[in-house]
Amino acid sequence: MRVAFRVQALRLSVALNQLESRGIFLRAARWCRVFFARSGSTARRIESSTVAFLGSSSTAGKGQAFDWIAELSRRPENKRWRFDNFGVGGDLAFNALKRLPDVLACRPQIVVVWIGANDVLSLASTTVRRLFQIFKHLPSEPSPQWFRENLCEIVRRLKAADSVKIAICSLAPIGEDLSSEDSFQSKLNERMAEYSAIIKDVAYKESVSYIPIYEAMCAHIATAPPRAFTHFRFFPFYRDAFRALALRKHPDEIALLNGWHFHTDGIHLNSRGGMIVADLVQGFLKAQLAARS
Repeated sequence: MRVAFRVQALRLSVALNQLESRGIFLRAARWCRVFFARSGSTARRIESSTVAFLGSSSTAGKGQAFDWIAELSRRPENKRWRFDNFGVGGDLAFNALKRLPDVLACRPQIVVVWIGANDVLSLASTTVRRLFQIFKHLPSEPSPQWFRENLCEIVRRLKAADSVKIAICSLAPIGEDLSSEDSFQSKLNERMAEYSAIIKDVAYKESVSYIPIYEAMCAHIATAPPRAFTHFRFFPFYRDAFRALALRKHPDEIALLNGWHFHTDGIHLNSRGGMIVADLVQGFLKAQLAARS
């Protein structure tokens, strides 16, 4: 059993590495851009226009996950911003904390943090927890308290940077049945509500902005026919990654094949779900511009 699990985990790791291999070049480009921008008016221009996004695969927007940050970048009202995407698939809050130096190196004026879905998954699924413990090098057992500690540390380190405006986002539900009697979906619903409440509480206590993705997504999901996310298996994610990367299918096409309204696979968002996130973040950016004028 353990051998079979490790084989599955290794396969998933290879797939994730392939998905993120391009990220090496993107990170190098970011460092080069920052290096050559550190002089005179050019530095001031970049410093005053960068929005950094820190999160996991739903932030990265690769494969079957809709790229809502690219959607923001296409909007005419966002021409003054440069968006830097620091989303990495599979990250927990602990991993996001470790990557803060990369975020701060781009000298952002605004940082949007959307992290926690994998913290929830690691509690709901023993398979996912084992995978993350191996490949994400977790030093502790995932727990709500550990998540809170890591999120608080992320916020406090960002606050220590000069003139950085911070927003933290509550979580998008996994699955689309908010009152499910299925044990796995019910556990996910409970944990998503709990962790989103933690995020809201941290935002209040640390005096940073809060973006209510959980509340907005729940309101939309409640209007659609319910569908429960009843278990976690590796194969559907291999299949959907193949559909996205090899067959070049759009997340909405994958969602249609899988029968989801707001997700592609029950975890990652399609354009319907992703546009909800984009519009909420757009509202936050608009408020920041208004405050500056």
